[in-house]
Amino acid sequence: MSDNWYSGNANDDADQHRGWLLGHFIAPQTPGSTVRQSDHLEVKWGIHPAGQQRPEWTADDQRTTMLLLVSGRFRLDLTTGSTVLERQGDYVVWGPGIDHSWQAEKDSVVVTVRWPSLAG
Repeated sequence: MSDNWYSGNANDDADQHRGWLLGHFIAPQTPGSTVRQSDHLEVKWGIHPAGQQRPEWTADDQRTTMLLLVSGRFRLDLTTGSTVLERQGDYVVWGPGIDHSWQAEKDSVVVTVRWPSLAG
């Protein structure tokens, strides 16, 4: 297999890195690591059962983030306000310096894209 392409399944691959499919943290031994390892962005496939939450807030995140609802109902709390994603395709984008937490109000699948991909 060539090093500059990869075909996989988000449900299968998400278990390897807490849901993250692309980013600086993709280990060299991970299948497709050459093309999936990136300092430019991170992509996460998040499967969250109803009631699951991130009770703690992020702290001074300096990246831009987009959260896209695939299915379910998902509440996102930002330091600037809260929003509920409930219709397939609903999304939110926020910039550096805005912290967040979240809760899955129903079983939910979300895609998160962050850039750049920073260690720590």
